[in-house]
Amino acid sequence: MKTPICPTCGCSLVRLGISKDKAATHTYQGEEYYFCCQGCVDLFTADPEKYFRETRGMIVCPSCLAEKRREAAVKLNIAGRDIYFCHCPHCHENFRNNPEHYTKRLEGSVAETSPRLK
Repeated sequence: MKTPICPTCGCSLVRLGISKDKAATHTYQGEEYYFCCQGCVDLFTADPEKYFRETRGMIVCPSCLAEKRREAAVKLNIAGRDIYFCHCPHCHENFRNNPEHYTKRLEGSVAETSPRLK
């Protein structure tokens, strides 16, 4: 699953409620990147490699939308796919109970707001 993460600050655009069509964008070395705001674009363009080093390997928990470094996340294999979560057992359980919703939400295909964690 791929969710847009601002390459400057590491925030999940899904958690912030920013769709790809509303995100600030910048093309770097032929690839388009999505940012949470124009301020992050401006910082990024001044030193892209610095920000890539800081945010490389970030994941977003599909249940609570917490941003984590991959090495600090829990990897679970669900239906043959490796999925990274925060450490909260409720997040794992919520995902298993409604994987289609959480997958689509993480991809930005459905709204962030429901169903909520219990």
